[in-house]
Amino acid sequence: MNILTFDIEDWFHILDNPDTRGEEQWSNFESRIERNMDTIFSILEATNQKATFFVVGWMAERHPEQIKRIANNGHEIGSHTHLHQLVYQQTAKQFQEDLKQSIQTIEDCTGEKVKYFRAPGFSITNTTPWAFDALLENGITIDSSIFPASRAHGGFEQFGTAKPAQIECKGMQLKEFPINTYRMVGKNFIFSGGGYFRLFPYFTIKKFTQQSDYVMTYFHPRDFDINQPMVPGLNLSRKFKSYYGLKHTEKKLNQWLSDFSFIDIREAEKRVDWSKVPIIKLKNSIIETSN
Repeated sequence: MNILTFDIEDWFHILDNPDTRGEEQWSNFESRIERNMDTIFSILEATNQKATFFVVGWMAERHPEQIKRIANNGHEIGSHTHLHQLVYQQTAKQFQEDLKQSIQTIEDCTGEKVKYFRAPGFSITNTTPWAFDALLENGITIDSSIFPASRAHGGFEQFGTAKPAQIECKGMQLKEFPINTYRMVGKNFIFSGGGYFRLFPYFTIKKFTQQSDYVMTYFHPRDFDINQPMVPGLNLSRKFKSYYGLKHTEKKLNQWLSDFSFIDIREAEKRVDWSKVPIIKLKNSIIETSN
């Protein structure tokens, strides 16, 4: 089961960088979302593909025509928060308020209920179990925020699974579609989105996909923008991660969508036997995993 998703933010929405911290800094940059969305829609139309789009509420406020375009083309839309901040740098109250604002903004734009969520940078970790409570309290039924490996923005290695699971807290269940991992030389590798997808040559991505029974992708509009400016404030490592392989992303994704069958989260939810997935039980932290 291969799932196609996009995180809709602009090219300057780089996390954990003082020069792109928030709204005050974002106003200094010109948006490139229209041309980059044109590229994404071109790929999807050419391959007759549906996808799930996780939208930053701030983008829905400023570019409602692009969000309506996603909905009008039959794609499903979830929240990617409102102000694109790392969850573990927020308080529970800040996260709750930001989540509510994003859901309201997106629903006002599309007229459709928001029930999917993905945290910026996959930044729900073992230190923020309260985030799952907030999601359930605000009508989110499916999450895709778990990165079950080490990562610059935290990661959640303790989660216990890199396949669909159910998170149980306060007597409620949240369906989780985490990022997949590929086990090699004793380590878990990510290959299915963002900078990882740009880093690996296509023959490696193809091999990993052939040997995986679950793949969760994630792409950003900037992943397809060859001519985007250099974001200020990045060190050499961040520049490499943000800009390496841009000129090959569109071709690689077209090839991937041609070589393999992909679905959106709506279809994936139907195909999972939820009575057989691991159950992650939460109180103040991860306390138990069961099948």
